[in-house]
Amino acid sequence: MNEKTKKIVGIGLFTAIVVVLQLVASTIKFGPFSITLTLAPIIIGAALYGMGAGAWLGLVFGGMVLATGDAAPFLAVNVPGTIAVVLLKGMLAGLAAGAVYKLVEKKNDLAASICAGFTAPVVNTGIFILGSFIFFMPTIKEWAGGGDAIKYLFLTMIGVNFLIELATNWILSTAIVKIIKIGRKENK
Repeated sequence: MNEKTKKIVGIGLFTAIVVVLQLVASTIKFGPFSITLTLAPIIIGAALYGMGAGAWLGLVFGGMVLATGDAAPFLAVNVPGTIAVVLLKGMLAGLAAGAVYKLVEKKNDLAASICAGFTAPVVNTGIFILGSFIFFMPTIKEWAGGGDAIKYLFLTMIGVNFLIELATNWILSTAIVKIIKIGRKENK
C-alpha cells in the first residue's frame, strides 16, 4: 500500500473514531454540557497526517456536536452563531494542533505531542469563550440568574469540563502518538 492510500485510510479511520467518540461523549455530562473526548483522535490525526487532517477531523467533530444535540441550548438562541462557533472551534483546534506539532516535531517528537495535546483543548475552549462573548452573553447572563455572567461562563460552563478535557487529551494523545511512531519505525 502506498503512502497516499495509507493516509486516506488513516484519516478515514480517525474520522470514524471521532464520530463514535462524540456519540459516546454526548451521554457523559459534567454540568450542563458533555465532555469532549474527541480531541484526542483529532490531535493524533493532526500529528500523523498533518494540519489538513486535523482541520478535517475537527470539522467532523463540530458536525457531530451539532448532530447529537449538544449545541441545542445555543441553537435555540442563535442558529448561525452556534453553527459558526461549533464548526470553527473544532476545525481550528485540529488545525492548531497540527501546526504546533509540525513546528515542534523538528526539535523533539515527545515535546511536539505534549504541545499539540495542550493546544487543541485550549483553542477549542478559547473559541467557545470568544463565541460566547460575541453571540450568547445576554443568554448566559439569564442562565446565571442575573448574576455574574462571566463567572458563570468560566466556573459553571467551562471549569471542570475544560480541566478534564485538557488532562485526558494531553495524556492520551501524547501516549498514542508515541506508540504509533514507534510502531512505524519498527515496520520500516
